[in-house]
Amino acid sequence: MPDAALRLKSLAEQLLGAPLPVRIRAWDGSEAGPPGAPTLVVRNRRALRRLMWKPGELGLARAWVAGDLDVEGDLYAALDELAEFIWERDEDAKSLRESLRDPEFRAAARTLIGLAAPFLPPAPPPEEMRRRRTLHLHTKGSDRQAISHHYDVGNDFYELVLGPSMVYSCAYWESPDGTLEDAQRDKLELISRKLALKPGMRLLDVGCGWGSMAIHAAREHGVTVVGVTLSHEQAAYARKRIAEEGLTDRVEIRVQDYRDVRDGPYDAISSIGMAEHVGAERYLEYAQDLHALLKPGGRLLNHQIARRPQTDESAYEVDDFIDAYVFPGGELAPVGSTVAQLERAGFEVRDVEAIREHYALTLRRWVANLEAHWKEGQRLTSPGRARIWRLYMAASALSFERNRIGVNQVLAVKTPEAGASGMPLRARAWQ
Repeated sequence: MPDAALRLKSLAEQLLGAPLPVRIRAWDGSEAGPPGAPTLVVRNRRALRRLMWKPGELGLARAWVAGDLDVEGDLYAALDELAEFIWERDEDAKSLRESLRDPEFRAAARTLIGLAAPFLPPAPPPEEMRRRRTLHLHTKGSDRQAISHHYDVGNDFYELVLGPSMVYSCAYWESPDGTLEDAQRDKLELISRKLALKPGMRLLDVGCGWGSMAIHAAREHGVTVVGVTLSHEQAAYARKRIAEEGLTDRVEIRVQDYRDVRDGPYDAISSIGMAEHVGAERYLEYAQDLHALLKPGGRLLNHQIARRPQTDESAYEVDDFIDAYVFPGGELAPVGSTVAQLERAGFEVRDVEAIREHYALTLRRWVANLEAHWKEGQRLTSPGRARIWRLYMAASALSFERNRIGVNQVLAVKTPEAGASGMPLRARAWQ
């Protein structure tokens, strides 16, 4: 009688010390676990071998990307349950060394090895970024490599996920029932108003993506824009859009590192969803470079994902799945650290707006876009990469909803020595 699912359920509960909150279906057709719960599908024994050779998140990620693991039913519900069952129990879980002293744990491990046989390490999926250690140095070369891995996967794929706005950052929602396009337009307009953009001004858009902020600022506010990106595919797409809008005389897109921009001063700088790629060791340099590129009285709008602070900040580690498959070299910082670094660079921080719930709504719309065009999404990139994006966006939506991570717009001014910031007395006048 097929019993792999029951054995896996028993092993999981024994190893983690809690009832399994999802159902399991194994490669032999057997099922076990709570009826009606989301189902974790273990398609083959290779999924177990991945976990044996890389215990923890990276092994699970490899199994998911390769299609060895899947979820049937509500993906959000499954991820929520598994997060509580596995990742959020670190305080109660035994260390590996302690567990290996436990005879029952060793017996369970032997059973798992028997189920996983033959016990050879499977090759990582081709979508995995290898040799990632150097990426966290955030040299110009390593940053180009990381940006290419994330963004140069096909503009058609991003069109499918992001929709016509082609904005790959948190939208700004008036209502959960609104459209993604309206919410993204409102976000670009909100940033434009915070920067007080007016005809004749020069705007630097750092990490300009597919050109949406540059186009909006030039078309709606009459400014001249320089957008910089490290992605050749983004730059080509943005230039095409700009030509179609008839804005080539007002918008220039460069494939250029922000550290190499030398044609300041600018009246305003927007950095939307880019600073997550900078890294903690380079963040002060980033802030100082942008400060130097602004004219006195100029404004910076820094739109950035933040994590919760830790008791011991030195213990912060980058998420294995994100680092290997999504944002290699990316790092998150608490919003307080970001504000402190901007101030050390000479900025006066005038406003911080938390829009965490807005990103959850945005991500759920992107997931819905991908799921509605699933076969086309796999064709436009690869089955593995489509699976990466679906998991990454769904899990991120839950993280924003549960306040595990947030996103903030920080408005800062290069205030002159005389102290006149140029800000209105009621700073939230843009609303």
